[in-house]
Formats: sequence, structure tokens, C-alpha cells
Amino acid sequence: MAKNMMGVGRVTVLPLLHMWPDRYMVIAYTTTGGFGDTAVIGYVPVPGVPETALMDVAARHQPTRLYGSTGGTGFAEACWLICVGWSGRSIPKPGTLELHDAAWSLDLDGSVELSKTMYGHDRLHVGRLTLADPQLAHQAGEVMPAKARADAPEPVAAD
Repeated sequence: MAKNMMGVGRVTVLPLLHMWPDRYMVIAYTTTGGFGDTAVIGYVPVPGVPETALMDVAARHQPTRLYGSTGGTGFAEACWLICVGWSGRSIPKPGTLELHDAAWSLDLDGSVELSKTMYGHDRLHVGRLTLADPQLAHQAGEVMPAKARADAPEPVAAD
């Protein structure tokens, strides 16, 4: 059974080019715990865009070349994902959506306890992040670059 966690707070939503040259997804970064010691990064569901496991995306980017492999299972991938979210918040690109008091829920795919503090975080939770407010959820989907939306296959209607 999938675990679910919820929270309310600052959420940064940004597009992620995860497979060159044209495969995008939308991710959201937020924090929880005392002083934000836990990073939460989720892919935001966008109609017509396949859901993709974030740890797999991170692994394809060879994070051990930057973070090494001595931090335990998933350490380098977690650090890479945290860096993407933290950087997206610190230096937002045009089109990044910054929500200051948003309710969210995460269908948890996994968690990683970091062997040392990275980007101010001691652990990471990843999964599918949904914003509780339908209007904000719609705005989050609009973060997807227009070209990527145009190239996405049309959803198949249920009969």
C-alpha cells in the first residue's frame, strides 16, 4: 500500500528537461520537518505526460560523478534531486511558479536518509505531488513548456 504525506507551505514548481532533447516533466520542491530539514520533491501530474520515477531520472544524470557513491544507497541521486529543487527555488527561471502557502500531498515512492546534510536537508521524500487547490494544480501544469505540451501525445478517451 502506498504511503501518503501531506503538508502546507512554500512550494516551488518548475519544468525539468529530463531526457534530451525534448522530454519535460513538471516537478515541485518543498520542505517539511524542523527548519525544513526534509526535502520533498514530487513530479506533478500533467495530462498527456507520462509519470516518471524521479530517482530513475536522477540516476540517468550520473550523479555519482558529482556526489560520489560513498553516501549509501540512493545518496547521489537524492543529492542531485535536492540540488535541482533547491536551485530552482534559489534562482528561478522565467515561468517558475512560486506558491507561498499551498496545501499539498505526496504519494510516496521512496525516501533517502542522507549520510550528511546536503543543501540544508538531512533526508528526501520523492513521489507524485498533488496540490490540494484545483486552481493551483492547473497553474502547476501550465509550467510545462508550450513546445513540450504541443509534442505530448493526446490523452486517450475512456470508452
